[in-house]
Amino acid sequence: MARTGRPPGGTCNREAILAAAARHFSELGYDRTSMRSIASEAGVDQALIAHYFGSKHELFIAAVEFPLDPAKILPEVLAGDRISIGERLARVQLNLLENPDARRRLTGLIRAASSEPDAARMLREFLMREVIGPVAEALAVDEAELRVSLVGSQIVGLMTARYIVELEPLASLPAERVVDIIAPTLQRYLTHPLPQKD
Repeated sequence: MARTGRPPGGTCNREAILAAAARHFSELGYDRTSMRSIASEAGVDQALIAHYFGSKHELFIAAVEFPLDPAKILPEVLAGDRISIGERLARVQLNLLENPDARRRLTGLIRAASSEPDAARMLREFLMREVIGPVAEALAVDEAELRVSLVGSQIVGLMTARYIVELEPLASLPAERVVDIIAPTLQRYLTHPLPQKD
């Protein structure tokens, strides 16, 4: 009779998978990393990775301590009318960054990506596949990928100025005021006409 229940060596296997995944994502980037190569290095069956983490993007989130799963957040942002998508996005982002643990993880990723090419490539590939691509497709507007990357530049700039450099008075503003200030800019990037070259 086949055994049921938890796989043997659970915690050790999980930690071995995470360590192998972190190294592969860092050295090869998101796109070139395979579940098979991670399983091989960790000395486990590939099915065990699916058992613990489900999918490649969920494994990435766990391995690099990404503090949110875009697949769970994006439906909330994209739901509702388009004229308030900038506000919804700003609010989700500020709520996340005001959480100390999530802020620590996100600012750590930004610091790593700004100084290590491998970390930058890994984060860029993940964001293109899991965030920029799906949002651009859902928006169905002209230059959708450019629009979403402009939003990304605004959010990374906000994270750097408010939470890493702690630039005043931005660093001390109440989160709700920051939402009110940046939401129109995010909205403009996402849905308003972009300037065109003559």
